[in-house]
Amino acid sequence: MFDVKDSSLFETDEEDFDTIMASDIAFEGSIKFSKPFMIKGKMSGVIEATSNLLIDTNAEVKADITAEKILIRGKVVGNVWGNKLVYVTSSGSVTGDITSAQVVLEPGSLFSGKCSMPSASGGENGKK
Repeated sequence: MFDVKDSSLFETDEEDFDTIMASDIAFEGSIKFSKPFMIKGKMSGVIEATSNLLIDTNAEVKADITAEKILIRGKVVGNVWGNKLVYVTSSGSVTGDITSAQVVLEPGSLFSGKCSMPSASGGENGKK
């Protein structure tokens, strides 16, 4: 399902994530992490990561996000920077700009914003 050329598959089982923000948690602030992270609850603020991020089906995130690979199954309001990949599934939605070397929008996904796919030699994927 997540077979994207030159990219490894996303790990989507809960046991593959070091940290999971459960569905009954609402968090406001900044999150920084370096190991795979899954959000099932509500979060607003800023997310900065040097690893992968999965935003699960019923999650609601209002944040600017930076991570290596980002899999969006839930709702995101904010700008999204994926160093390698941003993948929005059919249940996912993004209201904001997406910048990444690779972007996948499955049929049925919702996206409102600008999409930029700068070359790998363009620095930090165009993030300013």
